[in-house]
Amino acid sequence: MNYRRPTASLGLSLSALFVACLLMFYSCKAQEASSSEHAYTNELINESSPYLLQHAHNPVNWHPWNEKSLQKAKDQDKMLLISVGYAACHWCHVMEHESFEDTAVARIMNEHFIPIKVDREERPDVDDIYITACQMSTGKNCGWPLNAFALPDGRPVWAGTYFPKKNWVEILEYFVKLYDEDREKLDEYAAKITDGLQGIDDVPVGDKNQAFQNENLVKINKDFLKSIDFKRGGQSGAPKFPKPSNYEYLLEQFFRTGEAKYWEAVEITLDNMAKGGIYDHVGGGFARYSTDANWKVPHFEKMLYDNSQLVSIYAKAYQVEQNQRYKDVIEETLSFVARELTDESGGFYSSLDADSEGEEGKFYVWTKSEIDEIIGDQQKSEWFCDFYQITDRGNWEHKNIIYHVKSLEEFAASVDQEAANLRKIFNDIKASLLKARAGRVRPGLDDKVLTSWNALMLQAYVHAFKALGDQNYLDVAMKNGQFLVENMLQSDARLNRNFKDGKSSINGFLDDYALSIQAFMALYEVTFDEVWLERSEDLANYAIDHFLDTTTYLFNYTSDLDPPLIARKKELGDGAIPSSNSSMARALFALGTYLYEEEYQDLARQMMANLTSTVEDSEQPSFYSNWLQLYQSLAAPPYEVAVVGPNAKQLSQELMSAYLPNSLFLGGTAEGSLELLKDKLVEGETYIYVCQNKVCRFPVQTAAEALEQLQN
Repeated sequence: MNYRRPTASLGLSLSALFVACLLMFYSCKAQEASSSEHAYTNELINESSPYLLQHAHNPVNWHPWNEKSLQKAKDQDKMLLISVGYAACHWCHVMEHESFEDTAVARIMNEHFIPIKVDREERPDVDDIYITACQMSTGKNCGWPLNAFALPDGRPVWAGTYFPKKNWVEILEYFVKLYDEDREKLDEYAAKITDGLQGIDDVPVGDKNQAFQNENLVKINKDFLKSIDFKRGGQSGAPKFPKPSNYEYLLEQFFRTGEAKYWEAVEITLDNMAKGGIYDHVGGGFARYSTDANWKVPHFEKMLYDNSQLVSIYAKAYQVEQNQRYKDVIEETLSFVARELTDESGGFYSSLDADSEGEEGKFYVWTKSEIDEIIGDQQKSEWFCDFYQITDRGNWEHKNIIYHVKSLEEFAASVDQEAANLRKIFNDIKASLLKARAGRVRPGLDDKVLTSWNALMLQAYVHAFKALGDQNYLDVAMKNGQFLVENMLQSDARLNRNFKDGKSSINGFLDDYALSIQAFMALYEVTFDEVWLERSEDLANYAIDHFLDTTTYLFNYTSDLDPPLIARKKELGDGAIPSSNSSMARALFALGTYLYEEEYQDLARQMMANLTSTVEDSEQPSFYSNWLQLYQSLAAPPYEVAVVGPNAKQLSQELMSAYLPNSLFLGGTAEGSLELLKDKLVEGETYIYVCQNKVCRFPVQTAAEALEQLQN
């Protein structure tokens, strides 16, 4: 990811060219508009993506990524210039303003290339091809904006990120000259990069009957903890990305082993994120990352996928330790999502921009005089400013990011006040600041709805419901589930990827299926409505039919119904979002448990067996944290907790308010159709059956008794 100001160096030596490139098409053609409002309008005007529409009036003849655009490059024998970004991307905006709005730059791009714009969130398959090529060529992380040069057939020859206009023009001229004078050399580079892309996801097929043992996790966990910053939380160094799946795994290790070091890693991270500027203390919600090692200075864009997963991990941590600050974070973040990222239909929007009025973070930062005026009480303002590190000179670029260092309890003691009193004062002040902030020019909203990200947020609402018991959270999750069914799920169990203004134009990818299966299973757990399991089963079968590579027993990221790219890639490593393969494997394992479907569980075992040596040999096991959660489930199979009878809902909610990562819940007021529930209903009574591998312990009638069985 592009977390620092991108380098302006060209890195254009032929040796660097030799292994790298990013390209995937989005073909775009610009026409001068007759409208007096815009001097230029290109083919992006017909797209629904807010990111693509941002570029619809550039003088660059942008094309969307489609077969027509790609064929145009072949017909005109022009190189493809593929520019990938997303609506909330700060440096994407900078490069657009500096280069893509410049008519002289546009003239070079239009005359010699077929320029294609890609929204990486809508087309992660295209983005993955070209960002992988970029990483191969540089040996470093690459980010956005991603600018890739490719031959007319789509094979990349070189790629980079942000470039100032002067450097960008030099790059354009370099490739114009090279394409005219030494096309064979470019073809040689393209062939090498493409070969690398086509083999990069190859892993050996493992033995699914191998023993998955807790003992094998000891060294992995030791290496995992080495990367943790036990002073500030997160991984050591800067910048700091949240990566919630890392702490999901460590929290589960704490639950299973009781070793305090795992809880310490989770607690220090969650505490410091909640104190830092990465968290919006006025309006709730998290920025994508902090640029420093202290979580203080955020990169101000807010993404749905981050906030969903962070709500989930804070909810699970709250189940372990009822920390009031964790509850505040859950409630404030979900208030932000409801206020700013939720459509009336029940869908969740994708992101908020980092910029407003062309300036990063302007919407979120304050001068002390602004805060003093809004508060209007000298003593309260003094407390607030001292606690939240607000100064006359500013704590960041002459303005103030709101963050704190001490806990509220520590600060209250230092000023001889009750913590509860200060909490109320500060909450009232933050409400006033939120009202004042609402009058500012708002950051841009990316209001497209993505299936996979919505599935993550649906699960977040379910986790919040389990932890806090707020029925409203379950209602929101149910409404979003219905939205996905009505707008994304087709009659043949195929999923659409995107939705905006009633329009969906992209076939779903593997993460859309894997995360939707998990989301629908989460709804089953809290409703015991078997229709959600039936939908999960339909999605699983569709994914197996259209995504599974029967040679490797891993899933391709794209469906066999989609037009082929230059490489059909598999997503294996867990990043900001767990990989689609690890998510699918975990989904199949859980679904197989619910449905007594050994085929699903065997496939999950095979997938884990394929990745075992990669995970065990990795020096950075945090890149496989979601796979490790599957490994743990295979090493110690989960409990099947059946709650059956008239009080099933009440008892199951009582049980699920505890942190029980080793348990799957099922049941209802009737037996239903699941094999695991057969012969478990006793007329007029509610019983809890704690089972494992289909063998049940003596049934009990209270949550306390069931919890004792689960913890022994």
